[in-house]
Amino acid sequence: MTGSPWLWPAGWALLLMAGIWGMPMLEPSFRWLEPEARQVIYSRADFISLLTRHVFVVGIAAIVTISVGVLAGIAVTRQWGQDFLPLVGQVASLGQTFPPVAVLALAVPILGFGTIPIIVALTLYGLLPIVRNTLAGLQDVDASLKQAAIAMGMTSWQVLTRVELPLAAPVILAGIRTSVTINIATAALGATVGASNLGDPIIAGIVNSNVAYVVQGAILIALLALAVDSLFEAIQQRLRMRLSAS
Repeated sequence: MTGSPWLWPAGWALLLMAGIWGMPMLEPSFRWLEPEARQVIYSRADFISLLTRHVFVVGIAAIVTISVGVLAGIAVTRQWGQDFLPLVGQVASLGQTFPPVAVLALAVPILGFGTIPIIVALTLYGLLPIVRNTLAGLQDVDASLKQAAIAMGMTSWQVLTRVELPLAAPVILAGIRTSVTINIATAALGATVGASNLGDPIIAGIVNSNVAYVVQGAILIALLALAVDSLFEAIQQRLRMRLSAS
């Protein structure tokens, strides 16, 4: 990237909003895709509402996943928690061995239809990158730096918060970036269990054999993923610059 790292996130966000507000103006193009369809612009819900619900579901899942993943990574890198390291790694890996569709199928009979099953699925599916990167980031911190901090009189908590986490932050953030970006696309499955979001046009397009609907949902999800991914990239750049300057 050249220039300000914030230009890319802003640019993708503007394209996303242009797509949401300007979708009706693209009707001639979608009519070319589906010349026989009675309607080519998805209208069962406005796109801004679908976007809001999509971001809400991904955001809640991200908060839960980041909290659980980072805390688990910290716990098993402490002396008192090292025995649980294999267990945490296996549990995190298990979340990605189950396809999100299977998690939804198992969750719906227990939790019912709506947003909760898709949040559970996204949490399980997004846990592995965060746990792995938290472990990698903390384990890569130079032991001599931690020993020097202890020699200066820092407590274990201070060493963690002032030395280990700041140095591991870029690696941890990379795992969060991967998790959230993947879940933006995966969240579209929520439309199959009553969690209305940007997956609605895609599911409606599949059910009604309407390619125009599918393309509309896919474009908006892709733009959202690009905006969020480039935002994380900008934050990572800022972190790297801060670490190199210190």
